[in-house]
Amino acid sequence: MTHVTDAELPPYERTPSSQSRALATAIRLGVRPFSGRVKGGPAGIRVWRTLLGAGSHCLRADPRIHVEPFSDPCVDLPQIGRPVRGEWLRPPGGDASRGVVLYLHGGAYAICSPRTHRAITTRLAMDTGLPVFAPRYRQAPEHPFPAAFEDALDAYRLLLARGIPPERITLVGDSSGGHLAASLTGEACRTDLPTPGKVVLFSPWIDLTGELAMSSAMLRRDPFIVPAVATRFGRLYVGTGDWNDPRLSILSCGSADLPPFLIQVGGIEVLRDEAERFADVLAEAGADYELQVWPGQMHVFQMFNGLIPEAGEAMREAARFIRRDVGHGSVPEAA
Repeated sequence: MTHVTDAELPPYERTPSSQSRALATAIRLGVRPFSGRVKGGPAGIRVWRTLLGAGSHCLRADPRIHVEPFSDPCVDLPQIGRPVRGEWLRPPGGDASRGVVLYLHGGAYAICSPRTHRAITTRLAMDTGLPVFAPRYRQAPEHPFPAAFEDALDAYRLLLARGIPPERITLVGDSSGGHLAASLTGEACRTDLPTPGKVVLFSPWIDLTGELAMSSAMLRRDPFIVPAVATRFGRLYVGTGDWNDPRLSILSCGSADLPPFLIQVGGIEVLRDEAERFADVLAEAGADYELQVWPGQMHVFQMFNGLIPEAGEAMREAARFIRRDVGHGSVPEAA
C-alpha cells in the first residue's frame, strides 16, 4: 500500500498543526467554561458584545484593505424599506464590476458586527481581489426574526439595484451569518429574486433549535460552543416566529436551481453534524456543492487566519472557489 504524506493531501484532510491544537486547548480552557455560564438575558448579551468586540482587536485585519463606512438611505428604492448600513472593504485595484462578496457576519444573531469580523473580510478582499460588503443588520433580542433576514435581503437587493449582476455576487457567511446566507439563497429560489452566483458557508449554524448540536458526537470535544447556550440564542432570535418558516427551517426546504456552495466546518465542532446534514439537503436538491471538514479545527477557525496555518489555507480555498469560472485569473497569495 502506498503511504500518502500530509503534504500530498488537500489542506482540509491534513493532520492538525501544533498551532491549531494549542489554540483549541487555550480556548477550551479559557473561554468555554465562561461561555457556559453566560445566560441569554440582556446583561449576558451585553457582556458578550463587550468581550467579543474587545477581543476582535487582537485579530489582525489586513492593513492593505481600505475600510469604508457605508450608509445608503435607499429613498429611490421603494422595494427597500429602510437604510442599508455597513462597511465596504476594498482591496488595492478592486473593481466591483468584476464581482462583489456580500459577507454576513456571525454572532448567534445577537452579538458581533462587521468590525469584529475584519480578520475574515479583509482577508477575503485581499485573496479574491474583490470588494467585500459587510452589512450591519439588526440583532436580537432587541430585534428578533425576521429583522436580520430583512436587513440581509435589503443589502442584497441594494447590490442588484446598483448594477451588480447576481451571478457576480457571492454570499459568504459564518455561523449565524451562514444561516442567513443559506436562508437568503433559498428565498431567491422560492421567489422572483435573482439567485446569487455562489455561496460560501463557514461553520454554518443550520439548526436554530439546537437539537442537532445537543446530540452531536463532538459535544465534549468542541472547544468553544456550548449547545445549551446556542439554543438560548436561537430562541431569542426566533422569538414569536414560526419555527417551520422556510427562512428559519432551512434543512427542510431543499430548492431547485441552487447556486454552487462551498461549506467549510471544523472537525471537532458541534455544528459539524449540521453542516453535513445541510450538504445532504443540497445533494438531494441536485446542487453543485463541496463540503470540507477540517480535522481538529473549531468553530469559524477562519477567523484566526493570521495565527494558524489551517485558517489561511481555508481562506485561500474559499477565494479559489469564489473566483472559479468567472474569468478573474489566478488567486493572489496572501502575505
